[in-house]
Amino acid sequence: MRIAGISALVTGGASGLGLGTARHLTERGARVVLLDLPGSAGEQAAKELGATFVAADITDTPGVEAALDAAERNGPLRAVVHCAGRGGDRHRILDKERTPGPLDAFADVIRVNLTGTYNVLRLAAARMSGNEPLDGERGAIVLTASVAAFEGQIGQTSYAASKSAVRGITIVAARDLASWQIRVNTIAPGIMDTPMLARLRDDIRAGLAASVPYPKRLGTPADYAQLAASIIENPYLNGEVIRLDGAIRMAPR
Repeated sequence: MRIAGISALVTGGASGLGLGTARHLTERGARVVLLDLPGSAGEQAAKELGATFVAADITDTPGVEAALDAAERNGPLRAVVHCAGRGGDRHRILDKERTPGPLDAFADVIRVNLTGTYNVLRLAAARMSGNEPLDGERGAIVLTASVAAFEGQIGQTSYAASKSAVRGITIVAARDLASWQIRVNTIAPGIMDTPMLARLRDDIRAGLAASVPYPKRLGTPADYAQLAASIIENPYLNGEVIRLDGAIRMAPR
């Protein structure tokens, strides 16, 4: 699918991987809508990129529908890159006093990362299904998992569970939506240089970069954006979960 001229929605578009993707797609000629939480830097990001911002929670159906409405004002929705989500809570299953981890904290991570992903997937697919085919397809959806879906670390039970579920959804969604000519793929990033990591001390960041086999650096939003764009463009890429991690395999801690 050609990127130039298409209408695209990027969730989590106010910062990090989402902002990097929105910038890349805009530079390639797409008309982009950013979806992010109220209180985010979405308005500023949209103004900088010449895009549109819609404030919404990905678990809120009317909010996501409003973002899709905004995208369709730019033309038929052809691409969605879903970057929105949250980090884990770092709760052990049992603490040192043998107290079980809090269930509500686990459930909240699942609500945002899994239920939110499914909400965006189902609502975006409904819009794309009404499109006239372009280059033989109606749309492409890129989801975001994590290397934690493969090697979750101690304390990442909720995060790994949510991202493993996104990994599992991918092939099912690709098969389910094939009759509508909608492709679904997922990127599983490794250690990425996002605002969350920017809060860490320089020596910790350097240690994380050194743990990557090659290249020995943190991944960047530009790395993610380049892969997302390639997925959108390649018509035979479907149902795949692609690790973007410099060949890292996470240790238990």
